[in-house]
Amino acid sequence: MVARGAYRLFTLVSALVLLYLLFPYLYHFGDYVRQTNPFSGQKYIEQAFVANETELACLRGHQTIPGDDRRDDPEESSFGGGPPSDPIPNVVHFIYGLKNPLYHPDAGRFDFLSYLAVRSAVVSLKPKAIYLHYTYLSDPPSPDTNADPMTNPWVRRLAKDITLVHHQPPSGESSTQYAHLSDTMRLQFLLEQGGIYLDIDAFALRSFDKLLRVPRPHDVVLGAEGGNRWGLCNAVIAARANSTFVARWLASYDDVDLSREWNYHSVLLPKEMAETHPREVCALAPDAFFWPTWTWRHVDWMHEPLSRDAAIFWQSEIDRHGGSLFENQLAYHAWNQMAWDRYLKMLTPEVIRAQDTRFNLLMRRFLEDDLYTTQVNKRIIYSTNGS
Repeated sequence: MVARGAYRLFTLVSALVLLYLLFPYLYHFGDYVRQTNPFSGQKYIEQAFVANETELACLRGHQTIPGDDRRDDPEESSFGGGPPSDPIPNVVHFIYGLKNPLYHPDAGRFDFLSYLAVRSAVVSLKPKAIYLHYTYLSDPPSPDTNADPMTNPWVRRLAKDITLVHHQPPSGESSTQYAHLSDTMRLQFLLEQGGIYLDIDAFALRSFDKLLRVPRPHDVVLGAEGGNRWGLCNAVIAARANSTFVARWLASYDDVDLSREWNYHSVLLPKEMAETHPREVCALAPDAFFWPTWTWRHVDWMHEPLSRDAAIFWQSEIDRHGGSLFENQLAYHAWNQMAWDRYLKMLTPEVIRAQDTRFNLLMRRFLEDDLYTTQVNKRIIYSTNGS
């Protein structure tokens, strides 16, 4: 009886260990099936598209309402007034580190890819200022809101190019609150100061100069998400200060139960608002900011290994377009939620330099010459200007 009981216990433990070891692969396969099956709807997100004349006019900073003689009408412009030709400020806002790492150990840290996103803005946009808004930014992560952000080597490396803006944490620790706090903060910054907002996984590839000169009454520039243009995504926004559209968008978050929705206010609502108030928004085609998309196949396409001939071809395309894969592409949103476990978390400066993928080809010009990793005691140490 003892032997039989021991055998059953051994079998149970072995099964649990095997399940534990196989779980990541089973989860990966299940996620693949969930996203790529014919009923997932991703084929609509991936469908081909052609930029229309209005979207191209917006991209070039031109008037998108032919024959419009009301573009200087203050009721159709921002409530702050101002000349119709004043450009959107070339200042950039990033937001990072809002979650307390004590209660949210999965919050992550400002790492190499975060640095690379900011670095891409420095190189491509040449902005007058870059503001990194944060609450927790130290390394290792600390629940102390006053912990020195300069303990983070990636922040130190960017110090000469950015202005750190500290924000006190909100009351409470609601996951819903944190999920949407960044959404409202970005709108508040743009309403007050104007400029460009970029998610920390959005990489600027080319200058936004023409885009920033879009004439009034278009005080906001947004990009369509998906080949079917199912929404206007808030991961990249350019706006004049005191924009009526931004004020209306921000007010829509008041008294709303955000636990019942995920992307309505960040993707779907802005499209609905743009259709209701078309004079206030300049909408770009999907390839400006959000192409390829977040779908399984598109993420694979960006990170799949390239043959030598394919790498040469895509590098020539990047050179021909001034830093982007496509003619009208100004930025690439890397879809961190969908690509992190499969690809992004494995990237280092060496990997980006050595492995030819479309993503790595885009990123190489943002790597500084003295940025490298060395293997020390089986731990990756990043060289950051000798620090």
